[in-house]
Amino acid sequence: MTVRAYVRNSPAQSAGAQTSSEAVEACGLYLLNWITITILALFVGVSLALLKLSMALEGELLGGMATVAGLTAAGHVLLSRVRAVRIAYVLISIAQLGLVSMLGAVLTYVAASANLPLQDAMLDSWDKFFGLDWTVYYRLMTAWPALLPYACLSYGAIGLPPIAVPIVLGLTNNHVRLQQFTMATLLTLCAVALISALIPAIGTYQQYNLPTEFATFKASGYLIQLDRLPVVRSSSLQVLNISQIGGIVTFPSFHAAAALLALWAWWMRPWALMMCVAMLAATPLWGGHYFVDIFAGAAVAALAIAFAKAIEGQSLVIPHGAKSTSLACMTP
Repeated sequence: MTVRAYVRNSPAQSAGAQTSSEAVEACGLYLLNWITITILALFVGVSLALLKLSMALEGELLGGMATVAGLTAAGHVLLSRVRAVRIAYVLISIAQLGLVSMLGAVLTYVAASANLPLQDAMLDSWDKFFGLDWTVYYRLMTAWPALLPYACLSYGAIGLPPIAVPIVLGLTNNHVRLQQFTMATLLTLCAVALISALIPAIGTYQQYNLPTEFATFKASGYLIQLDRLPVVRSSSLQVLNISQIGGIVTFPSFHAAAALLALWAWWMRPWALMMCVAMLAATPLWGGHYFVDIFAGAAVAALAIAFAKAIEGQSLVIPHGAKSTSLACMTP
């Protein structure tokens, strides 16, 4: 089935909720996302080979790949069903974002292997330049132990957008915005990995010599970085286990970027605003981030969104004579 055929048969088009141009752009962006993901996968694979790093064939990796393949296959089958296009976009977008998340996580480890000098002192000076004191924030947050479990949940909310955004945007027929969100997430991950390679840092707790855990608190995100970043930087890590890969990026903060991406995807609805603001507030504490990490993460996400919005999915439509044909978005 071609893009034009999809447009003609789309229930969104028949309901008047989506124009022909929008439907073509959504499908064009979908194809472009898969092309970009493929390029990223090739880059990660070549980088791992050059660094003599291998991926352990563990259950989580195989299960994740099987889930991505299954969701993609099911989504393509449903795309040929007139009444199932919305569900199809939900499934294939979750698959894309799942694959992007896995590749992006591995990419940060590739970036960290550059082993450039740590820049914690510089990041601390940047915070102070803006009049921000992380130790004051730390004492203020930890002074309310009853609220810390809720802040921990807010920090963990980063796992919600890759599923919830496709569900909300897919079912409401906002397929262009959904594919832009996928592209923006991919671009953000790539930019965060690159910048973190150039400006690596170990984080605030070591810089300020503050405790990472006590009775009602444990800086879980930071402790993962503290445990794994030195191993990656020393090139003593030879096998990557997808089940053990955690965040090892300080500057810029992907948590901050993810909050802004989700807020944009959900049109800054009040419930989304509350969730994302709570995640931003908890990120410096649980992730050991400087405040400039948060600013930089948000800036990277904003630029990625602007770039994704500027891309015309219709550019994948190829003129042919008086009519126009397009690359196939799916096959029946």
